[in-house]
Amino acid sequence: MSLPPQEQFKKFLETSKEVLILIPENPSADAVGSAWALYYFLEKLSILPAIAFSNHLSEKFSFLPRPENLLSEISGARDFVLSFNTAENKIIKVRHEEKGDIFNILVTPEKGSVNPKDFSFILAKFKYDLVIVIDCSDLEKLGKLYLENTDLFFEVPVVNIDYKSDNDNFGQINLTDITASSSCEILAKTLENIYPKLIDKKIATCLLTGLIGATDSFQKKNTTPKALSTSASLMDKGANQQEIIRWMYKTQPLHILKLWGRAMAKINWDSESKLVWSALTVEDFVQSRSTSEDLPFIISKLEENYSEGKIFMAIYSDTPQSSMILIKSTEPEITEILATEIIGDIKHGFLKIRIENPDIVGVGQIIAVKIRTLMTK
Repeated sequence: MSLPPQEQFKKFLETSKEVLILIPENPSADAVGSAWALYYFLEKLSILPAIAFSNHLSEKFSFLPRPENLLSEISGARDFVLSFNTAENKIIKVRHEEKGDIFNILVTPEKGSVNPKDFSFILAKFKYDLVIVIDCSDLEKLGKLYLENTDLFFEVPVVNIDYKSDNDNFGQINLTDITASSSCEILAKTLENIYPKLIDKKIATCLLTGLIGATDSFQKKNTTPKALSTSASLMDKGANQQEIIRWMYKTQPLHILKLWGRAMAKINWDSESKLVWSALTVEDFVQSRSTSEDLPFIISKLEENYSEGKIFMAIYSDTPQSSMILIKSTEPEITEILATEIIGDIKHGFLKIRIENPDIVGVGQIIAVKIRTLMTK
């Protein structure tokens, strides 16, 4: 009879020395809270952890204690081995030299020269004993970390922690629960069951941060009695709910506030399609000292402030010859329809469309008309 997933997870941890934690590109509060909490938990087990993700990390998480071993790429995860059969001829000296872009390894045998038949090169095992993937319904959500390291997921055991209904259950161990509010809720319950005494104030704070972010401070439909019970337990362990909410929702970096102000000054509303949109120029980004990577947060703020809206859009100059459109809907199926009809790619809930036209206002009006036509069919 096989062990339950939580017990399997515990068994893997008992034999692991180095663990890699992976979260999606542009991670959410849930992903960050889970990963940070797990990092500090593993340290208490005397395991060497690392967290890897690509792209952008929001400054609103700066109040959390920052893990030392944060990676943007998985480099040095395995060695390249030059192997010599020395049964007939010992190796007595090894050295290296660099000549421009060339790196040479010089090997001196005991007798004569090395027989090519006695030489081979192989890839060593990955240094990680375990890979833990959090808040990803499939491995593609990891972006380049997956595309550039596919061998890792075949050679190292994978633990999959997620709550989304479309999760592929791609792990050797799947800690998944579609009735949970968040990955943080699943992780909190798991840690509570396998090592309850190790959850301290720092770990509880990280977990509650993710849970608050996933439930929008307990206002979303996914705020179940289980989510509230888990939150209460984390607060009992020292997590400060009010401080987390203050940092997550009331304290924003100055450049975000400036960009938000510029977006609001250029707001457009289409009552037929329930579309809220704003077009931002290069000057808007320069003057606010922000970048296009801040736009998902701005769109989320639009969603918070326009309860009547169903579709939210930001347009900016991608290149001197083109415009980029970023769209999010309160109903994911609408985003999928728009992606099919207008042609674009959906990533992390946002539809991205590039149009070869630098007139961002004109492009906005064209897209607004297309959306209105689709929504009023």
